[in-house]
Amino acid sequence: MYAPDVPQMHVVDHSKGQPAEAESRNVLVESARIARGKITSLAKLTTADHDAVIFPGGFGAAKNLSTFAVDGKDCKVNREVERVLKDFHKAGKPIGLCCISPVLAAKVLSGAEVTVGHEEEEGGKWPYAGTAGAIKELGGKHCVKEVTEAHVDTKNKVVTTPAFMCETELHHIFDGIGAMVKNVLKLTGK
Repeated sequence: MYAPDVPQMHVVDHSKGQPAEAESRNVLVESARIARGKITSLAKLTTADHDAVIFPGGFGAAKNLSTFAVDGKDCKVNREVERVLKDFHKAGKPIGLCCISPVLAAKVLSGAEVTVGHEEEEGGKWPYAGTAGAIKELGGKHCVKEVTEAHVDTKNKVVTTPAFMCETELHHIFDGIGAMVKNVLKLTGK
């Protein structure tokens, strides 16, 4: 596992759903807590050492791997994240992204086909459906998929799934992430 060695945009007290104003944290340090210490700086990730790369989603991807949460279609992608995406793409190695992280591929890999689920909110089932429009504005192609599915862009070897972009039961999200991982592994040819 890898993470950028940068300050977090902000720290959120998840019990209250609000920023903790007096706190600051480092993305690599916080990621090490979640990964139980088995983590390396993203600056050290190379295509030579891996068959594929998978990026998680969530607000961390929208706030710390990019500025999408604040800047939308005008976002910037962390330079190491951009380098990794471009390096794996150039090497023809698969890239998996889930939840909000497909915006990273849309921004960095021109014309990439990705999914964040549906393009309409459908009564709150897809609360972040507007992201599909941003993907198009970033230069990507959005493909509508269910939360249990993954979209495979065979040309770019990019595999995406909606995950938590949908308000649904966790087992459906699990199934979609599993489909993404399965398709990433299939694209490695191993």
